[in-house]
Amino acid sequence: MVFADPPYFLSNDGQTFAGGKIVSVNKGDWDCSPGLQSMNDFNRQWLGLVREKMKDGATIWICGTHHNIFSIGQVLAELDFKILNMVTWQKKNPPPNFACRTFTHSTEFIIWARKSVKVPHYFDYALMKQLNGDKQMKDVWPLASVARWEQTAGKHPTQKPLSLLSRIIVATTQPQAWILDPFAGSSSTGIAAQLFKRNFVGIEQDAHYLELGKRRRWEIEVPAIRANFLNKIGRQNDWTISDQEHFK
Repeated sequence: MVFADPPYFLSNDGQTFAGGKIVSVNKGDWDCSPGLQSMNDFNRQWLGLVREKMKDGATIWICGTHHNIFSIGQVLAELDFKILNMVTWQKKNPPPNFACRTFTHSTEFIIWARKSVKVPHYFDYALMKQLNGDKQMKDVWPLASVARWEQTAGKHPTQKPLSLLSRIIVATTQPQAWILDPFAGSSSTGIAAQLFKRNFVGIEQDAHYLELGKRRRWEIEVPAIRANFLNKIGRQNDWTISDQEHFK
């Protein structure tokens, strides 16, 4: 499986709220919009490279907002991926709308697609139904944003919560499967993969975030911290105690 959190290209010198303060929306030069054509070319390049490394039955999850998700959807179609779902992550604690001129932005989108139209993909439907109170799990997921306990080793400006990544991983991979993240950042995908007994390969060009990912990996070597992370992930996903025992 591939999980990708590519640049959203939303750094536009605007402002937002974070931690009760007004802050810049800028994340870094890598997140500044290069224009529509350059964005499409970028998405076509990295998706083409990733596709070459995917097995025929592999799937890919890609995060985005309206800034980049339409470009990604178009490129997936061009490269003959089969889109399976568009999951909406509904944030339980989004920042308030600073400008008060639009509805509050409280969602992100995650496209789930498989490499081959004809080759079946893996999906643990029964487990997802079990974890959802014996009801079919829908494609809208109300989950909290990144919590403080996920940032004890340091912070990344676009970090994804372990509860979100864990749900994706247990739903669409089996234990010991390989997971690739081509935009690893602080390696949240790798931490979730390790917690749930999957293998991980991450690619990250920023040495600072590579070191942060290492610190986070060392952190979960401590049994008490590992157990605490699993319990918190379970509570955020509304998994019962018996559900959580399934993953230990």
